[in-house]
Amino acid sequence: CAILDVQAACQDATVTQELLKEGFHRDLLVKVELGAVGEDAGGCTVAARTHLPPGIYVDPYELASLQQHNLTKAVLIPDVIDVEAPEYLATNLLVLLYMEPDPGCSHCFRAALPVHGRYHRPAEESEEALVVLKSPEVLVCCCDNHLPAECWKPAEVEAPCSGKNVGPCQWYSITCKLVYEKSILQVPVGLRQHSSLVCVVTLLATVLCSSLILAAVCKYGHFS
Repeated sequence: CAILDVQAACQDATVTQELLKEGFHRDLLVKVELGAVGEDAGGCTVAARTHLPPGIYVDPYELASLQQHNLTKAVLIPDVIDVEAPEYLATNLLVLLYMEPDPGCSHCFRAALPVHGRYHRPAEESEEALVVLKSPEVLVCCCDNHLPAECWKPAEVEAPCSGKNVGPCQWYSITCKLVYEKSILQVPVGLRQHSSLVCVVTLLATVLCSSLILAAVCKYGHFS
């Protein structure tokens, strides 16, 4: 493993976080540029630690499928997530997203992860709720190297250095320049003044569908 240059890391490391697509289902794209230090990063693992607020979550079943096909690597804390819970009943989620070298840049790393917005309470005026996602913390694991403390500090992360390792290792946090301090997810929400209309339409639809099912049973059902 290589020992990374401290001053280069302080000056050149940059992290970018973007939310792609629209609506409830998005892709979280994280890109890290280590500058000149990245050329000596062979043997080191780069990861992004992101705190997801209650309004956004990762589907653990979708993540497991992606990891089986080697499309992404991530650790969820906690690993048990209620995907049906609304925003006001959910809790924060910590994601450690392992990053891959960017083929188009020798000192860059990137990773993408599907994320989903939760349903919010109906609002009084606005038809959108804002979910603020802060910029991630960039972590590096370089085997047993003792990294200098000027720009590197030990991070309390109980996770393996890669998706294949079993035991946890020592991660170090990088001081980075933030391209965006935060990302904002706009989630569509209902309006309170529409609640009566929604209830009436829902009740009529339920009665109509129940009547059609009952009529079909009476007409085509076989009763002994």
